[in-house]
Amino acid sequence: MASLEELPLLPVFDGVKLAALATVLYVIVRSLHLKSSPAPPHVTYQDTPLNRFLFKSCQILTQEYIPPLLWGKSGHIQTVLYGKMGRVATPKPCGVRTFLPMEDGATMTFDIFEALGDHSTQDDITMVICPGIGNHSEKQYIRTFVDHSQRKGYRCAVLNHLGALPDIELTSPRMFTYGCTWEFAAMVSHIKREFPQTLMAVVGFSLGGNIVCKFLGERHSNQERVLCCVSVCQGYSVLRAQETFLQWDQGRRLYNFLLASKMKKIILAHRDTLFGTKSSRLDDADLNRLRAATSLMQIDDTIMRKFHDYHSLKEYYETESCVQYMHNISVPLLLVNAVDDPLVHPSLLAIPRTLADKKANVLFVLTQHGGHLGFFEGAVLLPKPLTWIDKLIVSYTDTLCQWGRQPPACKMQKV
Repeated sequence: MASLEELPLLPVFDGVKLAALATVLYVIVRSLHLKSSPAPPHVTYQDTPLNRFLFKSCQILTQEYIPPLLWGKSGHIQTVLYGKMGRVATPKPCGVRTFLPMEDGATMTFDIFEALGDHSTQDDITMVICPGIGNHSEKQYIRTFVDHSQRKGYRCAVLNHLGALPDIELTSPRMFTYGCTWEFAAMVSHIKREFPQTLMAVVGFSLGGNIVCKFLGERHSNQERVLCCVSVCQGYSVLRAQETFLQWDQGRRLYNFLLASKMKKIILAHRDTLFGTKSSRLDDADLNRLRAATSLMQIDDTIMRKFHDYHSLKEYYETESCVQYMHNISVPLLLVNAVDDPLVHPSLLAIPRTLADKKANVLFVLTQHGGHLGFFEGAVLLPKPLTWIDKLIVSYTDTLCQWGRQPPACKMQKV
């Protein structure tokens, strides 16, 4: 039996435990955004016949995006799960790898995956896909999207970033950079020659979004036979983004360090080809600076800009960013971002929003949740194998194919 002296302490002790539990629950609710309700994406657009048709036929644009209840409203968890797990129950589509020699001696590769059935409109459409930084066709999020597209009647072509595949050696002292479009252009030219009847839906993820938008905006001829372009989770201007990547807000400085470590690993895997050869622009001093680098900006300044003889980091970032090319794109352009993407600072989202306000062919779709290339869906805990972004891209492209078969009267702007 408790003594009389101990009895008054029990309520106090229980109160402390209750307060601690309440504090923990409060932190969990706040950090996981459990009180946030599912909502449709916010879409910036102009009122045109095509956009009205899109909202009527591409219903995912107006439906709620429902992430898993317990963790899906955290941009960090969505991003980390994408980075570590990729996707759930990832399929393994079978493709054919093509090797193409480049003028500077480099050898680029891409994989082609044929459709697994007819398209709903019987059109011949090729999804031309540019993955994110250091990624390739074997990444799980790419495999999931390719499999979904194949089953919906699309052929897929996936660029393998130069130097990204672990079992493919570089044949020249150059690898992929933030905005070099040479390899993507070579893949597009090959597809046009091999499949003369096909139209192309151009899709870019993260860094790949910058490359595809820059490619289309560089020359009007690059847009020939392009049905549409979709960019997912890019930052649009690395010059503006560089300062935000040094901030601890939303952990961007940590993500910067992790991405820099990934890039160092890729570069060092090819150090015998990249450093010290007669045709190389890099030397042993650059190699030592690379090993000491802790940010993407240091790596870009020490290594990446020199592949194309940029005199400064500022010149490299200005020239390689798609922001100065996007206004030249005239095909339907879908730009997708998430508010809780920890890699893309909210200030950068003014770029696609302004573009969609000015250009009738642009839709800017902004979800509250999804993180960086996550966009997992689910009920409470377990995510579904297919993500919201996979479905959105295919549904958007399907709708544009249907639009192409509408009578001319339906495409006229009402006054």
